[in-house]
Amino acid sequence: MYSDQKMESQMGSLLRAGVVTSCAIILIGGILYVMRHGGERESFAVFQGVPAPLESVRGVLGQARAGSARGIIQLGALALIATPVLRVVFAVYGFARQKQWVFVGISALVLALLAAGLVAG
Repeated sequence: MYSDQKMESQMGSLLRAGVVTSCAIILIGGILYVMRHGGERESFAVFQGVPAPLESVRGVLGQARAGSARGIIQLGALALIATPVLRVVFAVYGFARQKQWVFVGISALVLALLAAGLVAG
């Protein structure tokens, strides 16, 4: 039988792994950014927003694949955002294994709301 304690332990491990992975990705991107741009003087007279390629998931993936430091940093942020979403996916799976259908339904509803927010926003 799949116990509550085992499920909680696995969820904790999933969250830890997600946070550590995203932090490592952001750290690598930050180091690359400082190595490439650390000596530049920053101008605060004109606001420069996020470059257009970094405004979508596809663009972030492309920039990270190309070795862009900002793309790698954004990829780490996306991984951090994805971590709690993966936790909800795991909750649906875990509750289904335990045959706790009320919790499966609640978790699936939360997952649907997260997906709707991602699509709409």
